[in-house]
Amino acid sequence: MLRSESGAGSGDEQHDRTPVGWFARALRVPGRERRILVQSAKASLAATGAWLLATLVLRLPQPFLAPYAAVFLVEATVYRSLRGWLQQVGSVAGGVLLAAVAGQFIPWQAVALAAVVFLGLLAGSWRRFGDSGVWVGVTGMLLICYGTAREPALLGDRLLETALGAAIGVAVNTLIFPPLYGERLAAAAGRLGKAVAALLESLSDLIRRDEPPEDLDGLLSQEQDARSQVLAAEEAAGLTREGRLLNLRRGRPAAGTHHERPLRTLIGLWPAVSQLIAAVRTTAGRREHPFEYPWPDAREALADLMHHLAGAVQAVAVAGEPVELDECRALLEKLEHRLVTAEEDGVPARLGLGAMTLPARLLLEQLERR
Repeated sequence: MLRSESGAGSGDEQHDRTPVGWFARALRVPGRERRILVQSAKASLAATGAWLLATLVLRLPQPFLAPYAAVFLVEATVYRSLRGWLQQVGSVAGGVLLAAVAGQFIPWQAVALAAVVFLGLLAGSWRRFGDSGVWVGVTGMLLICYGTAREPALLGDRLLETALGAAIGVAVNTLIFPPLYGERLAAAAGRLGKAVAALLESLSDLIRRDEPPEDLDGLLSQEQDARSQVLAAEEAAGLTREGRLLNLRRGRPAAGTHHERPLRTLIGLWPAVSQLIAAVRTTAGRREHPFEYPWPDAREALADLMHHLAGAVQAVAVAGEPVELDECRALLEKLEHRLVTAEEDGVPARLGLGAMTLPARLLLEQLERR
């Protein structure tokens, strides 16, 4: 009885989109919600720590840049935090320098403001500043507007508090539960494996038919969906690799290293799958005599091969799942043997068979190297 109630509650919680349900998932399940919760708490801690240190220890007047820099340096990865620290301090230093020069040599505040914003935005477009480049012009603008551009001590305070806040943000993000994204690899592998397997099953059904297909729009839509999953998988793999850089927790299971190889295998299948789709669409889409080549019995073996390859792809998507390829090898060997021996098929039929067999061979080789 308790087990049944627990299962029902879990399902209700999974579909609960209220703030309470979101918070419950964040506490219960590792993933996106918990990461957002932890990063928000870390940003709050970094901002508060930067403010207290700047006001109570260093006694800086109005150190608003310290908590600002701390919050924005609690980045998605430790690597981005360290890179952002350099970019943030560099951009603010550039803005302070521009404001100091303008304050000394331009007596009119409006003219100084225009010059600092213009030159600051130009300088901030330098790619080394990254997303922080805009703060060259913004920092200079704030200092000119506040009237502190002619006070070297206050300019130095602005630079000091920015460096302090950024350093605290980096330290908090690096030392306190540095973010990892290993669960994204498992999810991406599952989605991509399902999409590619479904596409191969559709190709199997299409190849097996003797009559012309009503339309190929469904296959095109599936191809686009699978391509989107490939791009999403590449993005997940890149973010996960970046998340492990300089990360003190990179040896944990959450780093996702055991899912990396299956996902890399699935991504590597896509070029061969694209070639196979192009061959099938070309053969099936003929206005006259669609699927005339290759012959029906050869197409039957091809369809069986697509079906078994789909099963292998789904198995690859699950880390540690055994992948059976013996039937795929036997079918491919049968097709290749016919390709070189069945002269009675004629050149067109053999060309059609070869156009589909070659990408199938590439798919099998990629699966064998997994």
